[in-house]
Amino acid sequence: MTIVKKKLSKVSMFSLIAAAIIIFITLFVPWWGMEFYAPQYPEGLDIIVYPTTLAGDIDVVNGLNHYIGMKEFSNESFPELQFMPYIVAGIAVLTLIVAFLRRKSLLYGLIALFALGGAVGILDMRRWLKKFGTELDPNAPIDLEPFVPPIIGENTIANFVTNSYFTWGAFLLGLAFILMIFPLWKDRGK
Repeated sequence: MTIVKKKLSKVSMFSLIAAAIIIFITLFVPWWGMEFYAPQYPEGLDIIVYPTTLAGDIDVVNGLNHYIGMKEFSNESFPELQFMPYIVAGIAVLTLIVAFLRRKSLLYGLIALFALGGAVGILDMRRWLKKFGTELDPNAPIDLEPFVPPIIGENTIANFVTNSYFTWGAFLLGLAFILMIFPLWKDRGK
């Protein structure tokens, strides 16, 4: 007796194609940011993280961080930014391959890879935030207790209130993940 494996439905295929397109789009939008507010900066300062570069008021923030002995933020400080576009594009291509092959076993692997990548990304962010906040120069003009800024949420450092948040890219990645798991529900009987 031969067991015939049914393919994922066309609706599931289109869901995965949409996920791949969304993943690719995230290359061009910010994923995470941090705002800094203080009496002398009531309008706030920003660090905006794209999967390919840092943007925002990097020079001003670096100038201020010098006083507390924090290392400078730059694209070179985060080697992940150099290979992240390839990882994101690779995941988008893998998603397209799974969409066109329409095999549930491949979809499970894709979902696991996507979830693992997200977990590694968040742990890497946490590692960098800890490194920058705890490895302060002891000879800095202002002596400050080491700290770890949150990935999401508010924190007070000296006279600055910081607000860390996920932005469009992260939300789009969440949407792509939902579109990836949708076929498991849609084709649950197959």
